[in-house]
Amino acid sequence: MVGAPGRRALDDLLPGLKEELGVSFCIVNGENAADGVGITPKLAARLLAAGADVITLGNHTWRRAEIGPYLKTSEQVIRPANFSALTPGRGLTVRAAADGTPVAVINLLGSLFLSPAVSMFDLVDGLVEQARGQAQVIVGDVHAEATSEKVALSHWLDGKVTAVVGTHTHVQTSDARVQRGGTAAITDVGMTGPHDSVIGVKTDLAIHRMRTGMPVRFETADGGVRIEGALIECDGSGRATAIEAVRVPYP
Repeated sequence: MVGAPGRRALDDLLPGLKEELGVSFCIVNGENAADGVGITPKLAARLLAAGADVITLGNHTWRRAEIGPYLKTSEQVIRPANFSALTPGRGLTVRAAADGTPVAVINLLGSLFLSPAVSMFDLVDGLVEQARGQAQVIVGDVHAEATSEKVALSHWLDGKVTAVVGTHTHVQTSDARVQRGGTAAITDVGMTGPHDSVIGVKTDLAIHRMRTGMPVRFETADGGVRIEGALIECDGSGRATAIEAVRVPYP
């Protein structure tokens, strides 16, 4: 979700949307919550109050200095597991769904253009094994630029986790599917925020930077707001049975 428009959409619609769709567990990628870049403890608390059970992050995690100390103790806000081990926070958490079912959430960062400390493929098997010791339902948020990385990881984890969902590119893809091994996947769940924009940024500012190469202070746009995401169903063993892209206009 992106900036104030995305926050307002979640504040106003998420509680009712969860009830309407029968959602028992909600994951929100919040790395663009603070004016489109980064997140603060105050904004994390707001997203959790709106109905997020876990907040995942990405390459903009450290853009707000105050988030570091917060991540040291938070169990509901996680950062990519393949950041340096010297950074605060965790890349895996387990929380209870509305019916008490434990749900493990793993946050990973792709390599292309994002340069994590280590490849997500170096760590993911150990993370899944760790998660398996605590939960049957396991969801991975793969925050990555490259479609190929996200698709490759979804195949590698097919049959090992409940779902692999992509974030970061802000454009919802049309490839929601349940793979042969029972893992739901979508390359990008899309953007909750202003779609009359360039991936959330005021159009004229983004175009000026692209045309001139000159530095521009980006500002979050405010038109065409909608919630985007994916609705995943699974059985008691954690095997996915369905996945559907979700798109809800706001207001």
